[in-house]
Amino acid sequence: MIRPCRIEDVPVIHEMIRELAEYERAAHEIRNTEEDLRSALFGAQAIAFAHVAEDDETGELLGYALWYLNFSTWQGVGIYLEDLYVRPQARCTGLGKALLRELARICADRGYRRLEWWVLDWNEPSINFYMSLGAVPFAELMVFRLTGDPLTDLAT
Repeated sequence: MIRPCRIEDVPVIHEMIRELAEYERAAHEIRNTEEDLRSALFGAQAIAFAHVAEDDETGELLGYALWYLNFSTWQGVGIYLEDLYVRPQARCTGLGKALLRELARICADRGYRRLEWWVLDWNEPSINFYMSLGAVPFAELMVFRLTGDPLTDLAT
């Protein structure tokens, strides 16, 4: 079953975020705490949304999609998918596609014109999966990011 996350799901989603970071060889980069996640999803100024894949029989959370709205000056409102994760024991069961289908449904229902995300260039299983859905890579774009001291330096 795919459903919007509830506040009581936050600890398990945070655990899965750590699992994803380990898979992506970046666990050392996690700074986001469980409380940060709770605030982002359910705080007074919530800025993100999440859907979870829940086992119909056991109620165990097997995956999640964490997303937020973005805006394109060319396309208008869309969804940016920050994370799509399915636990290893539940992969190849259709849960990843079901989570993406739910976000696509939200886009269609609300008139959003795009659903986009990033994928690591070495993650061939995910790249192949996304391309099988009709997603296309934007090879001509480069991602830029400011964090840490460069961000602080620019701000001052």
